[in-house]
Amino acid sequence: MFGINQNKNSNIQRDELLQSEDLYRQGVATIKDLIAPAAMKFGANYLQVGETFARTSFIVAYPRYLHTNWFSPIINIDFAMDVAMFVHPIATAEILKNLRKSSTQVQSQIHIEEAGGKIRDPILETALQDIEDLRDRLQQGTEKFFRFGIYMTVYGKTLEEVEKSCMEIEAILEAQLVYIKPAVLKVEQGFSSTLPLANDELDVANNLNTSPLSTTFPFVSADLSSNEGILYGINRHNNSLILFDRFKMENANMVVFAKSGGGKSYTIKLELFRSLMVGTNVIVIDPENEYKYLCETVGGTFIKLSLNSPYHLNPFDLPQTGEDEDTEDVLRSNIASLIGLLHLMLGAVTPEEDSILDLAIRETYAMRDITTQSNFKALNSSSFPTMSDLYEVIRNSEGGDSLAKRLEKYTEGIFAGVLNHATNVQINNQLVVFNIRDLEDQLRPIAMYTILQFIWNEMRSTLKKRIIVVDEAWVMMQNEDAASFLFGIAKRCRKYYTGLTTITQDIADFMSSRYGKPIVTNSSLQLLLRQSPAAIDTISETFYLTEQEKFLLLESNVGEGILFAGAKHVAIKVIASYTEDQIITSDPRQLVEIEQAKRDFEEDGQ
Repeated sequence: MFGINQNKNSNIQRDELLQSEDLYRQGVATIKDLIAPAAMKFGANYLQVGETFARTSFIVAYPRYLHTNWFSPIINIDFAMDVAMFVHPIATAEILKNLRKSSTQVQSQIHIEEAGGKIRDPILETALQDIEDLRDRLQQGTEKFFRFGIYMTVYGKTLEEVEKSCMEIEAILEAQLVYIKPAVLKVEQGFSSTLPLANDELDVANNLNTSPLSTTFPFVSADLSSNEGILYGINRHNNSLILFDRFKMENANMVVFAKSGGGKSYTIKLELFRSLMVGTNVIVIDPENEYKYLCETVGGTFIKLSLNSPYHLNPFDLPQTGEDEDTEDVLRSNIASLIGLLHLMLGAVTPEEDSILDLAIRETYAMRDITTQSNFKALNSSSFPTMSDLYEVIRNSEGGDSLAKRLEKYTEGIFAGVLNHATNVQINNQLVVFNIRDLEDQLRPIAMYTILQFIWNEMRSTLKKRIIVVDEAWVMMQNEDAASFLFGIAKRCRKYYTGLTTITQDIADFMSSRYGKPIVTNSSLQLLLRQSPAAIDTISETFYLTEQEKFLLLESNVGEGILFAGAKHVAIKVIASYTEDQIITSDPRQLVEIEQAKRDFEEDGQ
């Protein structure tokens, strides 16, 4: 009796202890309590979680044929959404039994209609063919059969926003003959089914075999491979080669945006090196001496412009026009370019001074007997006037005193050696690099403008497959006339079989110019490498990046980013061979090692 009472008391104590523990646990805050919403509201076709609304839709019907990547527009759509895919395998033996029965029914219907004298029914014949083909593949084991469900839960701050998003999804899918319905009176099951719990509580599925099911694979990346062109890099999503010819696109222009150290110069030097091997001519404006070693390695022409440089470019040069070009148009175009250059050199110019410059330039050309009637092919570098000639005309013009004083430093002052001589530069080499590192900051945009004008004249004189590279292009974008001239070349160079590559690290300065976005839109290729947090918003607005693409650019390593090529864009990783890397590297440590190796080799040779 004592033992029974003792057991009874111990059971009572254990129950009291368990109740106390339950009460204690109810009063302890857990992670679930912290992340759970305050309340959930269920409507007929929507769910409200806190202040967020959600609606779940499911696919009810597919077309007879599904093409690869048909679901990609939904995966890449730019609003908050969860997608769940449930694949339920079905035993092949059971499906074969049902298909045999279906085949018999269809064949019987065909025979009945034939016996009745009716004409052939293509719907029945197609159905029979599809059933027999599927039976063959299932029997051979090349196909399997599945019940497949796709559920999409869309989120929004308001119910109207959710409805708008659902209508957009419906429009995209119905254009491909894929039809969806909302989960009416099953919003809780739909919401739970799209949570990462692997619970198919909605249980709405279609019968699909392996081939159409494989087309719903969501992780599909664009492919940029062709049988011609050069290798740009590796597709980071599927490791395919990004290989194409930029001159086969709508235009051959390219813009490159990256933060300092993101690998933009390295990438472009690699492209140029490979382009040279397929016969493309290259002209580079190099502000930081980054292309010198590449130029020396391939035997190119390296032109270093400075205050004491022996190389000179005369802005008054005219191109040797072809038979299809009007000399009057060529002269007018060059006068307009000269006025833009003088705006850069002289600073703010009033409308009256602008008229004086226009008239003075015409008189300067006339002094050398150069008019719209002249044969430009008969002229050489010594035939053209110089800045000194223009200075004399302006100085003797009424109202030209202020202009003459400002122009004097370019004809007789400290900058006289830069623009006041006849052109003595030849660019008949396959690679030509214009280096402006040693020029003062004030002269850099002027020099870049003059070089581009010289290149423009060369393009119009001689038709060749060319790539022109303007590094640190933001320098030109700071001035209205220089930016306008760069945009003019970007817009017209396709006619002369030329592609313009514009590189910049200062995205804010580049895009703040009214010519920034037009240059981007006139470039079929856009390469975005690693970006800084300060610039990512500007880049995102310009290229309409998704949140995932923004994160990719912020987290990319050197030489990684996104390449836009026409309507396609891929995540790219630039890869060079060891030999290429030694030629194009911009890493100071590698450059020091290369120079040391060269000195050691020369000493050993002696």
